[in-house]
Amino acid sequence: MNGYKSPGWDLFGSPVCKTGGWKRRTLGAGLGESLSSPHQCMTHGQRDCGLETFLKTHELSLLEMSMRYRNLGKSGLRVSCLGLGTWVTFGSQISDEVAENLMTVAYEHGVNLFDTAEVYAAGRAERTLGKILKKKEWRRSSYVVTTKIYWGGQAETERGLSRKHIIEGLRGSLERLQLDYVDIVFANRMDPNSPMEEIVRAMTFVINQGMAMYWGTSRWSAMEIMEAYSVARQFNLIPPVCEQAEYHLFQREKVETQLPELYHKIGVGSMTWSPLACGLITGKYTDTVPEKSRASFKGYHWLKEKAISQEGKKQHSKVKELHPIADRLNCTVTQLAIAWCLRSEGVSSVLLGVSNIEQLLENLGAIQVLPHLTPQLVTEIDQILGNKPNLKKDSRA
Repeated sequence: MNGYKSPGWDLFGSPVCKTGGWKRRTLGAGLGESLSSPHQCMTHGQRDCGLETFLKTHELSLLEMSMRYRNLGKSGLRVSCLGLGTWVTFGSQISDEVAENLMTVAYEHGVNLFDTAEVYAAGRAERTLGKILKKKEWRRSSYVVTTKIYWGGQAETERGLSRKHIIEGLRGSLERLQLDYVDIVFANRMDPNSPMEEIVRAMTFVINQGMAMYWGTSRWSAMEIMEAYSVARQFNLIPPVCEQAEYHLFQREKVETQLPELYHKIGVGSMTWSPLACGLITGKYTDTVPEKSRASFKGYHWLKEKAISQEGKKQHSKVKELHPIADRLNCTVTQLAIAWCLRSEGVSSVLLGVSNIEQLLENLGAIQVLPHLTPQLVTEIDQILGNKPNLKKDSRA
């Protein structure tokens, strides 16, 4: 990999021991999930010898890198339980070279899900993702690309969920991605100006035309998703299979109280984003806002204000209380927070937003924490957070 250097973390995010040794861990499969090594995801010619040398040097086996896969909702599509998102990073915060390194390492660790949107960096995120995929020449059947449609341009006809913009917007995305199709096209919010039947018919059309395999929703209410499903059934159209929703330690209500019911009733799964609350859970904003952090960027004043607000300080305090639990599990709070998201019923995949290899490797280490999140530990975390929604929920630990 060009520019890839061994970081100060092992392949599962554990800091290098001061003596120079590396912590070894093993993976155990959860119920209803499969394990696969990166070698099962690519041909021999596509494997990078630099990574294999890195593994050999630190006595880490390829089996220890195993990724878990889950069905997307109740569809037959198998996605890695951790996906790579491109919001803020691709085409903006990081260089194309860094983006390529991140995608390469992610793919070689079994990540098969890459998420973007027409609005990210005004289309540059899709272009960057497309250039990398074309350069890597990975088998198109071996990975999943998702994009989101709503904000495409300045003109009235270049945004929203009209039939015109869904079709034209997706065509534009495919051109930037240099792909014949995306696996999932998401409606990036509900459009009050477009009738539900028009939206569902347009999504059905792009699927029937081979421009997408599935469609989903993002930031829709449970009622809106149910309406889309009902319209699809009424007119023999294709219903959504997935909702993209924000989900982390301090944002729980929708994913834990509303979406599980949709999962059981109509098979809609959850693909969640912002597992670290835009970095708040990592502790980077505890004392100040670091330069080049997301909260320091233009247009992210809301994040800066949230970090230094009274509510933000309360959240920082609760994160600190989670450190003893993370220490007992021999993981970081970051890994604990991501694993906590994965344990929720109906969550098919958690999207990661990273800007360097160290962050990516640490985040991937959350996979190993999941089997150790016992009901007792989850209860202990709930007691610290004090925000558990009032409902019955199942655990996937």
